[in-house]
Amino acid sequence: MSSLTKIFRRGYRAVRDIELIQILNSEIKHEQSTDQFKGHKVGSLGNFELSWDGKRSKDVVLRRKCHSGEEIALSAMLGPCDYVRENSLPFHALMKICIKKPELESLLQFDCVIENKDYGLSDFTISHVCYLPSSSCLGDSVYKGPLFSDLDPQLQAMYKEYLIDKGIGEDLTSFLILHLHKKEKDQYVNWLARLEATLSKSNHPS
Repeated sequence: MSSLTKIFRRGYRAVRDIELIQILNSEIKHEQSTDQFKGHKVGSLGNFELSWDGKRSKDVVLRRKCHSGEEIALSAMLGPCDYVRENSLPFHALMKICIKKPELESLLQFDCVIENKDYGLSDFTISHVCYLPSSSCLGDSVYKGPLFSDLDPQLQAMYKEYLIDKGIGEDLTSFLILHLHKKEKDQYVNWLARLEATLSKSNHPS
């Protein structure tokens, strides 16, 4: 390879990197200056505590210990992007709830979906409920009950009322859906910044 070819290729690569850096900077400024969450319901944790919210993890974990000694653990993360109406957030959330009674090893597990509505209002649906003899029985080989949709409609409604009574209502789901969207936005901006920093460093060798 001739010296001229090396210089040409090095120069062409630098131009492409500079253009990409400019686009990344533009995208970062756009994300930082846009408040896409304005007007959306904030919600609240209620009696739950935020026990895990890693900066690079997709999920959050909430916990609550009731006066009766009952323990509730809830994890949530954003699901696939929805094609949604204006003024609603772009992702729904997947929520898993485990309820443990005092002095028992068994758990009730609920798999749920938090659905978006206009201006951050939310609701949740239950997709599955199962009984687990213990926290160690989480494998696929354990029978986890029938499809939730196959249950009697009255029983389906009572399960949802049961969860609402445990504090898993609109205030909590609105908090979760908004918090997870803000978390995803922060992670996206940080990802863009890391790319921009890497490209900038490669164009300014020490």
